[in-house]
Amino acid sequence: MAVDPSGKALAELREQNSGEPVVMLNLLRFAPGGRASYEEYSRRAAEFLHRYGGELLYAGDGGAPLVAEEGQEWDAVLLVRYPSRDAFTRMVADPEYQKITPLRARALSEAVLQPTAPWTRRGAAAS
Repeated sequence: MAVDPSGKALAELREQNSGEPVVMLNLLRFAPGGRASYEEYSRRAAEFLHRYGGELLYAGDGGAPLVAEEGQEWDAVLLVRYPSRDAFTRMVADPEYQKITPLRARALSEAVLQPTAPWTRRGAAAS
C-alpha cells in the first residue's frame, strides 16, 4: 500500500490550488514497531511545518470505530492545516524534507492523506 502521495496526486493538488488554507486529514495504520519511527518523523517534520506555515491542529490515537466496515479502523488520526495547497506541495518537494520521509514510510503499513475544505453553507449538520 502507498503511504506517500504520488507525483500525479501532488500535481492534481497543485492544479486545485485556490490559495485558501487546506486541512489535511491523515489516517494512519502503523507497521509493526512503526510508532517509534513515526514519532521521530513527527519531531523532525515540525521544522518543515513551521517553515511552510503549517500547523498541527490535532493528533490522537484511533479508538474502536462506532461505524465502520472491517479493516477501516486506524491507529492514529492527524489534522494538519497548511496556508494553501501550494504550501503543502512545496513542503513535500523540499529536498531536506525528502530526507526524513523514509522514517514515515517505514512507520506505516497504510495511510490516507486527504485534503479537506470547510463547508461554506450555514446550518450544515454535524454527526
